[in-house]
Amino acid sequence: MADATSDGQTHAVLERYARFARDEAPGRSALYAEWADGVAAHPELAAIIARIPAARRQPPLVFAVTRMLGAPEDAFPAWAAWLRAHADEVVAAASVRRLQTNEPQRCAALLPALATIDGPIALLELGASAGLCLYPDRYSYRYRGSGGVVALDPEDGTSTVVLDCEVTGDPPLRLPRVLWRAGIDLEPLDAADTADRRFLTSLVWPGESGRADRIAAALDVAAADPPTLLAGDASDPEVLRAAASQAPAGATLVVTTPGVLPHIPRAGRERLLDAVRTLDAVWVTIDPPALYDRWESAIDAASWGGFVLGRDGVALAAVDPLGSFVHWRAWRTGATDAAG
Repeated sequence: MADATSDGQTHAVLERYARFARDEAPGRSALYAEWADGVAAHPELAAIIARIPAARRQPPLVFAVTRMLGAPEDAFPAWAAWLRAHADEVVAAASVRRLQTNEPQRCAALLPALATIDGPIALLELGASAGLCLYPDRYSYRYRGSGGVVALDPEDGTSTVVLDCEVTGDPPLRLPRVLWRAGIDLEPLDAADTADRRFLTSLVWPGESGRADRIAAALDVAAADPPTLLAGDASDPEVLRAAASQAPAGATLVVTTPGVLPHIPRAGRERLLDAVRTLDAVWVTIDPPALYDRWESAIDAASWGGFVLGRDGVALAAVDPLGSFVHWRAWRTGATDAAG
């Protein structure tokens, strides 16, 4: 029975990596496509990966862990030889890690929604990872549209993190004043910890130019002034309310869910959204348009043109989920009042 189970797990890995090589990696990372295709053709490598718990053996996670541990970013034969030589180390490390991409570029998509909020804010992010999206006031922005470039910089000058974003429409663009920043995550990462820093930069796929440097610079910003990061399940109403209760008086509590909701099972997601609505808070989110039906105005997912940037259930803009563009649509969705 154990052998049959093992064979079944190996077969599942072979299928998963073949699908990744065929459908997911092309156009984004030629190296990852090559590695995954190689795993799909070598059952002995798939058997190594099958030793990792099923929830933690996704190709981007396993590949990131190997790179974090020192695997060469080289052609498949060199990577495969390294994996064979370090199998136990990879299984152990991957078994305690999970996909926790933390892209500060998302702040370029969040900022127009934050700009609709008057006065200082207390920022609480759900699924915060290392908290890199809790510093929208510490980054610089270059919004590029038909009328030119709108440049935003912190008061002390250009940030080490400069976020370029293509914009259409006329969104409000100004830096928020953040008085308090906190996050909830199942397994928070420490921006000052060498291993966590290396893991986050290793999660960047080979070929994604500039992302690793941007994340490293944002990690320096977070390490210099650490946020409050709480370990817990944000879909638990008690965890959420306990975190929200720490926000200071005199600031508008803003709860953000930038890209985390698709990764929460439906029951937990609905429970979380119900709990958010009970808080005295503004809810800002970035989600796929068809993820749920909580939008105040109907959204045609097929023609929306991106993820939805929303405030309190009002769709404000079509945005790139990683923040490379903002197409402001508040005037189309009847959200002009919410947009200020």
